Amino acid sequence: MSSARTNKPASNPNLSPCVRNCCLNPDDVCIGCGRTLKEITSWSKLSEQERQLTLQKAQHRLTAFKNPLI
Repeated sequence: MSSARTNKPASNPNLSPCVRNCCLNPDDVCIGCGRTLKEITSWSKLSEQERQLTLQKAQHRLTAFKNPLI
């Protein structure tokens, strides 16, 4: 049985959307998951609603990385 990692927020605050491609750009945003350094370090303290919002923002950042004209 294998498990796939998704970018869905986990109900367990110890699980994160980290994709193990950790590298911060000059704006302190991870190019792997799209979260800011502050979002990464505070992840386990965020509520489910805050995690959802963080993931939405991170996805937007990742899209902007791939399509810089957005």
